[in-house]
Amino acid sequence: MTEAAAATVSATDLTLEEKASLASGADFWTTKSVNRLGIPSIMMTDGPHGLRKQSGETDHLGLAGSVPATCFPPAVGLSASFDPELAERVGVALGVESAIEDVAIILGPGINIKRSPLCGRNFEYMSEDPIVSGVMGTGLVRGIESQGVGSSLKHFAANNQETDRLRVSADVDPRPLREIYLRGFQRVVEDAQPWTVMCSYNRLNGIHTSEDPWLLTHVLREEWGFEGIVVSDWGAVNNRVAGVAAGLDLEMPSSSGRTDAEVIAAVREGRLDEAALDVVTGRLLELVRKAQARPAADGPLDIDAHHALAREVAGRSIVLLKNDRATLPLTASQSVAVIGAFAEEPRFQGAGSSQINPTRLDKALDTMVGYGGQDNVFFAPGFTIHASGDAEALRQDAAALAAEKDVVVVFLGVPAAEESEGFDREHIDLPAVQLELLDAVLNANPKVVVVLSNGGVVALPFADRVPAILETWLLGQAGGSAVADVLYGAVNPSGKLAETIPLRLEDTPAFGNFPGEFGHVRYGEGLLVGYRWYDAKGLDVRYPFGHGLSYTTFEIGDARASVDAVGDVIVTVPVTNTGSVAGREVVQVYTSLPGSAVQRPPRELKAFASVPLEPGETTEVSLTLRRADLAYWDVRVDGWVVEGGRYVVEVGASSRDLRASTVVDVEGDAVSFPISLESSFEEVLADPIVGPELAAVVEAKYGDQEDFVKMLANFPVGRLDGFPLPRADIVALVEKARKH
Repeated sequence: MTEAAAATVSATDLTLEEKASLASGADFWTTKSVNRLGIPSIMMTDGPHGLRKQSGETDHLGLAGSVPATCFPPAVGLSASFDPELAERVGVALGVESAIEDVAIILGPGINIKRSPLCGRNFEYMSEDPIVSGVMGTGLVRGIESQGVGSSLKHFAANNQETDRLRVSADVDPRPLREIYLRGFQRVVEDAQPWTVMCSYNRLNGIHTSEDPWLLTHVLREEWGFEGIVVSDWGAVNNRVAGVAAGLDLEMPSSSGRTDAEVIAAVREGRLDEAALDVVTGRLLELVRKAQARPAADGPLDIDAHHALAREVAGRSIVLLKNDRATLPLTASQSVAVIGAFAEEPRFQGAGSSQINPTRLDKALDTMVGYGGQDNVFFAPGFTIHASGDAEALRQDAAALAAEKDVVVVFLGVPAAEESEGFDREHIDLPAVQLELLDAVLNANPKVVVVLSNGGVVALPFADRVPAILETWLLGQAGGSAVADVLYGAVNPSGKLAETIPLRLEDTPAFGNFPGEFGHVRYGEGLLVGYRWYDAKGLDVRYPFGHGLSYTTFEIGDARASVDAVGDVIVTVPVTNTGSVAGREVVQVYTSLPGSAVQRPPRELKAFASVPLEPGETTEVSLTLRRADLAYWDVRVDGWVVEGGRYVVEVGASSRDLRASTVVDVEGDAVSFPISLESSFEEVLADPIVGPELAAVVEAKYGDQEDFVKMLANFPVGRLDGFPLPRADIVALVEKARKH
């Protein structure tokens, strides 16, 4: 049978052995073929910010070589753009490069929540906020799959650390699980339908995610309507038989036939229903058909065009944290001391399975010389990245150079050896040798710009002592040029922080609950993740979530909010560029509900938009706050509930720079709860059937007794015999409510 004929193949055409084999890898990166039926093998490769198609020896940790590919900014950088359209353009480029290399599925994006700044893999993830993660992840998936290439949304779910990552149980309560850790995944699945979702290594509330029917079938498929396949992370399968029954479709990589034999034996012994394997087979056949339907790719790769896109995206990812006295942008006539090894040896991506072999690599120093000229730009390493050499001599030479120049640009950062897949960070401090260098430079010349290169946030104890700071994260292969573009004003920075920069590690939400012990990590901070924690606790931070400056200024006018026909909240607000250069403002909309019946953070991001504006230009920005995003997870009904009330809608430039406020009345969901003798007095009063009847009795007997009601609010009605009603009357009320 030919591959074309394979389009008509169904699970009933395969033998039990063929079905079992189709659902596991042939080797490290490809699925098994079934030659008898013309079912081809398809290839997957690592991503998520570039194509890591290995040649020769294969591995999952980035140790073996791979074909050259464009290294775009990792998620930690891209997310700072707050621009899903930009993410989609990156996705298109990733899809193009995958298609040229005949790759069917690229493994990404990663959208796990940044629960702690210590997670060693934070550079691969978007944000501490699920709306940012979901919206940006959707952009990437749409772009990739527009090219006939599949994506793999990962790591599903609650995979927020590297310590003991293949065994640890993430113990999460229902509300934070749904509202924080699953919400972004739900957004991408419902909006973009990725070809695959990758289940994570860890256990979730004690159950391996690779064999959790609640997660893989009930939530992912039945609630969210996922239509693709679930693929395991590489080596994540604990029990493949249980996995097939739970909804796991494809085990990767190859187990050399071991788990195929286990599945076959389980079916023959009646421990696994073959119908479950047939469902898996049908989904895998559909995946192969989609992969085969992709038109032949046009090649070769336009390296220059993709590098230019990588440079544009990198420039949009840079966050200007501070710029006192208009220290930036630099001018070509200034004499500049460039100090720090990262200026010449860029840290452009994270370590581990996402390492890309770039088509080229820009150095910030080279591009700065291009802007300022060799007569104005001078370099001293100041330190070595691997802590070799004479640190004192390097420091003295750098300070001497700094003293002679108009301005000093100091490149500081985290060495790759300190943050990687596979292990978590031990602290959030920059290396001591770099901080000592900065002290020496500041003593020589206080006009200092600090440029940071890091995959996870770092403490900034020097923030009050330097006039300008650029957070450049990890920016991919064109990051060096992008940094120079921003330093010299060719690009006006517009990035915003997708995660809070704390004053110290001890202030962070998961401190004391990370990374757990004895196989369990308790998510004790609950809903209060990221900025939600700092705002609820009233803690000072170094720089808040959403913060980022520009070389121009913006004014946000009066906001208006209304509810449309489907229940979404539409917020409109005028935004004006009040400065002298073109720029972008990221308009952020936060909501709160004073007097809510459930715990809520002081405010939560619900929508954002990246708005380009020319000098003096005003535009009316319209943002949609989805009704579903206003809902909380009600543990009483095990479902989403929109609480009715007057919501406060705040619009601003960060979570702590809120410049406009309005209110909007939102109608709540009609929710009824089972009433019993164990229901509280307050719950019975709230019941739409018998509540008014009970309220009338209370008013008739006691008058307007607010304190009386408060005192009895938490009493089970079955224990209020004769107070305010005889027990027989209470039983009758409960029975009436039950019947309705």
